Amino acid sequence: MIRYLVQRLAQGLVVIALMSFVIYGLIGLMPGDPIDLMISSNPRLTSADAERLRAVYGLDRPLVERYGSWAAAALGGDFGYSRGFSRPVLDVLGPRLANTAALMLSAFVLALTIGLPAGIVAAARPGGGVDTTINFLCFVAVSVPTFWLALLMIMLFSVTLGWLPASGISTPGAEGLLDTLTHLILPVATLAIVEAGAYARYMRAAMIEALRQDWVRTARAKGASGLRVVVAHALRNAMIPVVTIMALSLGGLFSGALITETMFAYPGMGKLIFDAVMGNDYNLALVALLFATVLTLAGNLLADLAYVALDLRISLGARAEAGTAR
Repeated sequence: MIRYLVQRLAQGLVVIALMSFVIYGLIGLMPGDPIDLMISSNPRLTSADAERLRAVYGLDRPLVERYGSWAAAALGGDFGYSRGFSRPVLDVLGPRLANTAALMLSAFVLALTIGLPAGIVAAARPGGGVDTTINFLCFVAVSVPTFWLALLMIMLFSVTLGWLPASGISTPGAEGLLDTLTHLILPVATLAIVEAGAYARYMRAAMIEALRQDWVRTARAKGASGLRVVVAHALRNAMIPVVTIMALSLGGLFSGALITETMFAYPGMGKLIFDAVMGNDYNLALVALLFATVLTLAGNLLADLAYVALDLRISLGARAEAGTAR
């Protein structure tokens, strides 16, 4: 197990290094640079001033050389300054990371709480009335545009009923956990509805496949109840492909909630990454996207560990143990 974890850590570091170079290169190849934005906002700057500023910021050097300087500083813990916020990158990311963590984890847990049981219930009697109803609701949840669902939520619960705030993360002048949770309800519900529909579909397909296996027929022949067959025999095996989908969705929930955050004016990482890329804020966009990469790698590692817990036939350290036995 330890050898496996060390190998995965080494692979993760290689992926992060490659991704940092790719992201830095793609952002650097975008038309314009921060100095062009300065010139457009201040017409008094001359071409000589622009060249001097490019030399000060190192933008006159080749892209590879600029990346090398950034990587060397990053290894020392210095991730640079955000041009748009005029603050260190980590200081800008800190509050946004906390906001996105609250939104992402809440939506993830709620989607699992709704989607997995719905998929199991639908698979218990495929083709029946309950299965048809759940399938229909899942197709609606997956197919509805996120921005349209957000608008419906705002119109119903904020404008018509007046129960919940339509935007922001807190009410001006109001403090407390209850106020923050109230502002989270609509964006969390919007994300969770879409994700729950997808999880229910994956869970249903995996459960139907598991219920067709020979060991399930044997359990039924021995007199096991329907609930025991589903929970004790089929569920653990059906969860293996679903765990893979769950792990891959972590990175998407972290950085891909741009539409939801925009519709609810929620200050999270999705909107921050979009603004940083569009504003040529190199350091901020690079570090934020790398964090999404790290989260995706961590999700994949957790999924591999979950495979071992779900199926005892899977052993991550089998090769290492075989080599030691020899």
